[in-house]
Amino acid sequence: MFSLIYGDNYNAVSSEAYKIIRPFIDKDRAVLGLVTGSSPIGLYKKMIADHNANGTSYRHVVAFGLDEYIGLPRDHDQSYWTFMHENLFDGLDILPANIHLPHGDVDDLEAECARYESILRENVIDIQVLGIGSDGHIGFNEPGTSFDSVTHVASLEDSTRRDNARFFGEMVSRVPKKAITMGLKSIMRAEHILVIAYGEKKAEAVRGMMQGDICEQCPASILQKHPNVTVVLDRAAASRL
Repeated sequence: MFSLIYGDNYNAVSSEAYKIIRPFIDKDRAVLGLVTGSSPIGLYKKMIADHNANGTSYRHVVAFGLDEYIGLPRDHDQSYWTFMHENLFDGLDILPANIHLPHGDVDDLEAECARYESILRENVIDIQVLGIGSDGHIGFNEPGTSFDSVTHVASLEDSTRRDNARFFGEMVSRVPKKAITMGLKSIMRAEHILVIAYGEKKAEAVRGMMQGDICEQCPASILQKHPNVTVVLDRAAASRL
């Protein structure tokens, strides 16, 4: 079931997203699923601003990252470990022991997928933040990914790598070809899901997610089966609804 909220611009979208996530932070042991990319940066800035202005503490919060590139060391400037620390964790008082992200620079990737999935199963995510790719992917679950997938190694579509090239000096060749990602089944275990999307480029994917056929060619369409999804959009992202 979808709840739809509009924002007139990116800042408004970020503010509305923050209103959704804020009550979860007050739980005794809040478990947050967090995403990288440009969509959530405004939300993360508002979380940091609230922490600084109001003393909202994150010491009791447990955080799980959605995915990580394969082949990038954690200290690489484009690893998702670095992204999450620079854009959120370093601005909060969250305990390092409560931060969980998959390792993308390990020898045994299958073992790392199994390790991460095991930790996810031990911790029910209260709210999972998601963006959506222009091809309808969530996490790095590209079109054709099984709805029964759990944490796994994903091969990235050329369109995804082109979309992410802006973070690698506009050079697609620098974008990793694979990533570890929570699977669609892993994501669906979250109690609440928050999707953030803005811009006309996301409009068709948003339409497929909310109103298209439920099919593996549009991975985000699985969210139609989830009982509690909030979608925060600007008017451009909602233009095909």
